[in-house]
Amino acid sequence: MSITLQHKPGSALAQTIHIRQHQLDADVSLAEGGADEGPSPHDLYDAAVGACKALTVLWFAKKKGIAVEDIHTEVHSDNSQERAGVYRIQSKLVISGTFSDAEFAQLVAVAGKCPVHKLMTSVTTEITTQVERAA
Repeated sequence: MSITLQHKPGSALAQTIHIRQHQLDADVSLAEGGADEGPSPHDLYDAAVGACKALTVLWFAKKKGIAVEDIHTEVHSDNSQERAGVYRIQSKLVISGTFSDAEFAQLVAVAGKCPVHKLMTSVTTEITTQVERAA
């Protein structure tokens, strides 16, 4: 899969992100020199884990026939020690529906096993960066 980004015309820093048929903008806050035209890269990182947890729970519930009606997810991050190598993300899922305590326990377990959570905590990510001069 390929994701492309392009500097948003007329913007100081904002980037337009293209993922398959989807498009969104990313930027940084006014305090960071941007125009706050979209979520920051850190926001997108945090949102990825929240979305993954909710989607994983919904997928599992559908697969197992567990009557989940809705999920409200909140993600809070603490970057106060990021430069020291610790970035904290706290997610909270509030799940509504008609399910048993045993089914709820399964949903709780699945929420902790979403693929992005695993990717962020259990996998070594190798990133290469190639920078070229435009023709």
